[in-house]
Amino acid sequence: MKLDKIIKLGSIKTSKIELIDITKAWIALSLAFTFIYAGASIINGNISKVLTVSFLMMFVISLFTAGLGFLLHELAHKFAAQYYGLTAEFRAFDQMLYLAMGLAVFIGFIFAAPGAVIISGLVTRKENGIISAAGPLTNYLLGIIFLVLLIFYPVVIKSINIWSIGFSINMWLGLFNMIPFGNLDGLKVFNWSKLVWILMVLTGIYFVFGF
Repeated sequence: MKLDKIIKLGSIKTSKIELIDITKAWIALSLAFTFIYAGASIINGNISKVLTVSFLMMFVISLFTAGLGFLLHELAHKFAAQYYGLTAEFRAFDQMLYLAMGLAVFIGFIFAAPGAVIISGLVTRKENGIISAAGPLTNYLLGIIFLVLLIFYPVVIKSINIWSIGFSINMWLGLFNMIPFGNLDGLKVFNWSKLVWILMVLTGIYFVFGF
């Protein structure tokens, strides 16, 4: 992992490279979700919706629902890794950002794997599993917070329920990342503890498909 000069933001250690990567991933992922929730895609013939005020409004909402979920997910990995004395920084995967945007624009589907927290140092299978589980668990927790807000403090702007979007996006992100494949968190959690993996998958399925 290429390291840049360390920047301290309070107790958080980061770098210029990490800040740039996490910012572009945040914007790209939020924009991809905006296409999905705005119903703007080439295959549906609704791509002209990108020129509307509602599309811009949805982008702002996505920044603070999907974008916040992404940011806290990655920070959870970073802080969990640092707890074990490891060096950890987020790096964006540019090809995956292009894929996420391309699928959203052309067919209205999203594959959300914008990057990952790269860890340096010796780590056990258990530690790696816990570090990996921290991200999806953060999405689940944030989703539950949005659900509570949805129930007790609903905020609706032009038929758009902000908390509902935050709930559904974060629960979906948590469940998606539990897929035991490639660089997704699910594979590392599965290799550490199949019981934990099953419980986390069932939790995601319940909230994604049960509400």
